Amino acid sequence: MSAPGSSTAPAGAPVAPRATRGATSPAGAPAAGGRDRLRALAHRSAEVRERCELCGEPLPDRHRHLLDVPSGELRCCCRACTILFDRGAAGGGHLRLVPHRPRRPGDFAFDDAAWAALEIPVGLAFFRHSTPAGRIVACYPGPAGATESQLPLGAWPVHPALAQMEPDVEALLVNRSRGARDDLIVGLDDCYRLAGAIRSGWRGLTGGSAVWAQIDELFAELRKEAR
Repeated sequence: MSAPGSSTAPAGAPVAPRATRGATSPAGAPAAGGRDRLRALAHRSAEVRERCELCGEPLPDRHRHLLDVPSGELRCCCRACTILFDRGAAGGGHLRLVPHRPRRPGDFAFDDAAWAALEIPVGLAFFRHSTPAGRIVACYPGPAGATESQLPLGAWPVHPALAQMEPDVEALLVNRSRGARDDLIVGLDDCYRLAGAIRSGWRGLTGGSAVWAQIDELFAELRKEAR
C-alpha cells in the first residue's frame, strides 16, 4: 500500500504455464490436460492474497500498516510484524506502526468560522504533524488522490487536538461535505483508505452516488469505533 489508490499485483502472482498456452483440441477447445492445468491455475490465482511487505506472509483483508516516515508511504504488515513494531523503538524511527484507535477529539471541533479560515477548497481534509516537514500538514482527498495543501494553516498549532495525536501516524479527519460535521482522530491508513475510495470511485464533477455512499459508510464505521 504505497500510496492512496495505487494497485500492484502481488509478488509471485502465477502466470499461465508455457505448456498450456495455445494447447487446443482440433475443435479449438483447450485439450483435456490443458483444461485441468487452467482450472488449477485459476484456483491458485483466486488464492493469491496481499502479502506482508516485511516477511511475505499472506494477509487478511483487514490488516495493520507501517508508515515509512521519511517517504510517507504505508506498508502492509502481518500480525507477527505488527506485534514486533508495536514496541516503540523497533523501527528505529524509520518505520512506525499506525495505530487503530479512532476517537473523538474531546470537546474540540471546527466551527464554521475556524474551518473557513483554513481556506481548504473542499469539504474533506485530514491534518497531521509531519516530523520530516516539521509542521502540520493538511491534505484533502480527491479524484487525483490525496493532495497536500500549500496554504498556511494560521492558528492551527494552538488547537488542542494537536496534543492528542501521535505525530506522523495519526491525523484529524474532518468532514464538512454535504452538511456533515465530523471531527475524528484516526490512523493515517484510514485517511488513505478514504483517499483511495474517492480516487477509484469518483465519477463526473460531483463524484456520483456510489462514491458518496462509500464515504458515508467509512465515516459511519469510524464513528461506531470511536471512543
